[in-house]
Amino acid sequence: MTTAVTMTATTTTTETETETEGTATKVGVALPPLDLDINLPASPRCRDKAKPNFGTSGLLAAETNTVRKTDGSSTLLKYNEPPEARKPTQGWRLYVFKGKDDAGMFHIARQSAYLFGRDHVVADIALDHPSCSKQHAVIQYRQITEKDEYGGSKPVIKPFVIDLESTNGTHVNDESIPTTRFYELRVGDVLKFGQSTKEYVLLHDDVS
Repeated sequence: MTTAVTMTATTTTTETETETEGTATKVGVALPPLDLDINLPASPRCRDKAKPNFGTSGLLAAETNTVRKTDGSSTLLKYNEPPEARKPTQGWRLYVFKGKDDAGMFHIARQSAYLFGRDHVVADIALDHPSCSKQHAVIQYRQITEKDEYGGSKPVIKPFVIDLESTNGTHVNDESIPTTRFYELRVGDVLKFGQSTKEYVLLHDDVS
């Protein structure tokens, strides 16, 4: 697609900068009148804005995002929270079951994100099964916009899970979820990590 642009200008003076040994000097340059009729291609950047973004969430951390261990070594974090990260307003919990046995419960409403993995130094919730990755997945609370009953918009904070390119995947209700993308969670969802048989049931105070 091309965009027709017609430009008419009177004589103007623009300022350019030259640098001499680290000192910038402004120089006035007279421009003749312009009467241009140019067909310019539409900016690719503008076209991209109109397209849905199916790329990854862009959450892999920079190399400087590290955690120091007591032995002096460091661990590179694979995840950074997005700008829309928020602490939840509801008292979310994870109830853990191994088969029919109750294996405990985690309160997951005190911070905006919880990292799951085998690396006990950085993980908020440790996964000890060997099939799980050191930094396996994150439950992230995000503020998103939804339609209310009157057709208007309202901000809400909801839980999402994101798999950090783990070796054996993350499952919600026995379905494997895509890696490096946010997957919305709902009350009663059951999460499993890798090939572990432990089930993590998501509930909050209003339904527990």
